[in-house]
Amino acid sequence: MSSMDVPVGREGPAVPAGRASAARVAANPRMSWLTLALMTTSSVASLRAAPTMAVYGLACVFLYVVPAIVFLLPTALVSAELASGWEGGVYNWVSQGLSKPLGFLAVWCQFAMTIFYYPSLLAYVASTIAYVVNPKLASNGLYTAIVIMVLYWAGVWVSSRGTGAVAGLASWGLVIGTLIPGALLVLLGFVFLGQGNGSAAPMDAHHILPAWTGLASLVLIVNNFLSYSGMEMNAVHVSSLKNPAKEFPKSMFTAMGLVLVIFVLPALAISWVVPADQLSLTAGVMQAFDAFFQYFHIGWLTPVIAVGLVAASLGGMLTWLAGPSKGLLMISRQEGYLPPVLQKLNSHGIQQNILVAQGAVTTLIALLYALIPDVSSAYWIFSVITTQVYLIVYLLMFAAAIRLRRTQPDHPRGYRAPMLVTLCVVGLLASAAAMVIGFVPSSQFGGSSVWSYIGLIGGGLLLLGVIIPFGLLKLSKPSWRDGAAADAVAAELEGGAR
Repeated sequence: MSSMDVPVGREGPAVPAGRASAARVAANPRMSWLTLALMTTSSVASLRAAPTMAVYGLACVFLYVVPAIVFLLPTALVSAELASGWEGGVYNWVSQGLSKPLGFLAVWCQFAMTIFYYPSLLAYVASTIAYVVNPKLASNGLYTAIVIMVLYWAGVWVSSRGTGAVAGLASWGLVIGTLIPGALLVLLGFVFLGQGNGSAAPMDAHHILPAWTGLASLVLIVNNFLSYSGMEMNAVHVSSLKNPAKEFPKSMFTAMGLVLVIFVLPALAISWVVPADQLSLTAGVMQAFDAFFQYFHIGWLTPVIAVGLVAASLGGMLTWLAGPSKGLLMISRQEGYLPPVLQKLNSHGIQQNILVAQGAVTTLIALLYALIPDVSSAYWIFSVITTQVYLIVYLLMFAAAIRLRRTQPDHPRGYRAPMLVTLCVVGLLASAAAMVIGFVPSSQFGGSSVWSYIGLIGGGLLLLGVIIPFGLLKLSKPSWRDGAAADAVAAELEGGAR
């Protein structure tokens, strides 16, 4: 998971603009643009999505570059302006620009998307573990469901005890779970081709663009929007740069280049050795490693790589497991959005009841892996629902940015995005198009019912993005507010961020 799950801050009391800016500078020591670029790369880049794009072969370059231009870049630049002018994350941005109820919807969607994110992440972990135990298990739905439930509840137990034992593991996630395996995968791929072996996917100029077989042939591009999400959280560091107007764009373009390299090259390497019709969306990375290791007679490295990928994924999950729920808890205590039973903290100061409620839903979702025959199909469905829910956040963020530029043009900003309205319109159109395309079954679902697919995606989006959040808003009561507790949680979050 990316840094999109960093807990959001609170709106806080009104502070004079000059003092607020000074406070931000004092709280954030100077940072080089290169450091910010590397931080952004580490929080966004991952190997988990590589198999999803590897099925397109050389066309994956196009499918990664397009969303980077129309989504990644607008998100980074627009969120930088918002973060440099308004503290409090997406809740405060949307609350100030649109309304508090829509601000709650934004922070709710940041939390709700993890309900489907964790099952898809742990399905990837389950498939990776399978390559150490028994590769045939990678396509076994019951096995996948059991692994998801065991690992998730273990994570809830660890998180509820407030331990920071896995923080070091997560901080090394980019190295042990992305950079080393990714570099090794690409190196083996080049050596494999250099020895005269043919690529499983065509690599000629005729395959630069994805084959057009209808709208379904482009559906996998939707998953790339989620791959790039989270850029808005790194924007909070814009005030730490010496010259934000010049250095932040430079940092973002550098990060975008690095992220594209990490996304594209491993996907190409996988397409060189694993035919698209045999590629698993959950186990594709290990399929490629296993194929390369068997070819080079170093099969003993398969479990070593698997352990590294699993450790990085679990470390990231444990680190961020309680993050979005903390942001939701804090906002709810301020405004009374959640009933008191979900606002309670355990003896370690963790919102255990929210985690348990989330875990109950995650368990039900995990069971679907046992009921849906094709694990890759289940993985894709949950990934799309995750993307659909999170795209609501970006639709609200872009709309709020346009309105804030018009209603508060003189509000102090440490960074002003060039052509902000144009960037926001591009981001809005791209996000809306991604939501529409998400309802079209991928070409890999040719034999499945289109309407059942649409029903699953639409039902998940309607339930998580409309019914539950607006139901909570309607049921909210002033008596559910707890200002003192909200301040305590905010202080804890700010201390943790430092």
